[in-house]
Amino acid sequence: MDEAGTPEDSKKLVRTLKLILSYDGSEFAGWQVQPGRATVQGTLASAIGRLTGENVLPQGSGRTDAGVHALAQVASFPTASPIPIDNWIKALNDILPASIRVLEVSEAAADFHARKSARAKTYRYRMYRGAVCPPFLARYVWHYPFPLQEDGMAEAAGLVVGEHDFTSFAAVDPERVERMEKGSHSGHGSAQGNAEGEVINVRTIFSSAWTREGDELIYTVRGNGFLHHMVRNLVGTVLLVGKGTLTLEDFRRILASRNRSAAGPTAPANGLYLVSVEYDQAVERRASPPG
Repeated sequence: MDEAGTPEDSKKLVRTLKLILSYDGSEFAGWQVQPGRATVQGTLASAIGRLTGENVLPQGSGRTDAGVHALAQVASFPTASPIPIDNWIKALNDILPASIRVLEVSEAAADFHARKSARAKTYRYRMYRGAVCPPFLARYVWHYPFPLQEDGMAEAAGLVVGEHDFTSFAAVDPERVERMEKGSHSGHGSAQGNAEGEVINVRTIFSSAWTREGDELIYTVRGNGFLHHMVRNLVGTVLLVGKGTLTLEDFRRILASRNRSAAGPTAPANGLYLVSVEYDQAVERRASPPG
C-alpha cells in the first residue's frame, strides 16, 4: 500500500459512536475537561485513549456542572477503531471508575453530534423534605426540611411552560458568548445567537412540574434546551414562592424582566440530574453497512 492511499483508507474506517452513560457527579468538577481537575469528559477521553490509542475528545449533550449527576448523558465521538460495538461497554467500564458507567453504545449517522443534534432534554431536581436526611442520600438531594407551600411551588413551575426568554434564570457563561461570537464571525450563527453574535436566551419548555414522592419533593422539567444554571436558578426562585417571599405575580414579573438579579439564588448542584436527551431518529439512526 502506498503512502498516498493510507489517509483515504483510514477515512473509510472512521465511524461515529453514540454513548449513553450515567455518572455520580459528586467527585467531578463537571462534565467539561479542565486542566488539573477530574472531569467526566476528561475521564471518558482517557479511557477511550487507553482502549483505542486515539486522541479523541467525546462531545456531550451538554455541560453538567460540578456535583451534578446524570442518569443518561449522551456523548459522541469519531473512531477508526475496529472494536466491535458489542465489546465497547465492557471494555470501557473495565477502565472507567465506578462513578461512571457506560450503559449503551451504538453506531450513529456520520453527522450525529451529541449536543448539536439534541432536540429535547429532561432534568430532575430532588429535594429531601424529611427532618433528618439519611447519610446515604446526602450527596444526591438538597435537604430542605423547612416549611414550604408546595402547592404554590407547583403553580409557579407551570408558569414557565411555553416559549420564553429565560435571561432571568441564566448565569453568565463566557464560553458560550465566545462560541456565539466566533459562530457569527464565521457565518455559522445558530438559534442561540443572531447575526451580530448576540446571545439569545429564548427556550421552549414543554413540561414543568413538582411532585411529591414520599419524603422527596421532585421537580421535573423538559425543554428544547437549557441555559447555564437555568434549572438550578428556577428551583432557587420557585423555592422563594414556597417560602412566601414571592407571589406568583412576582414570579411572572421576574420571568418577564429578563434580569438575573431579580430572581432567586442558585440551588445546590447535588440535587440535579440530567435524566434523558432526545434526538430525531434520522440523525441517531444506526449506520448502515457499506454496499
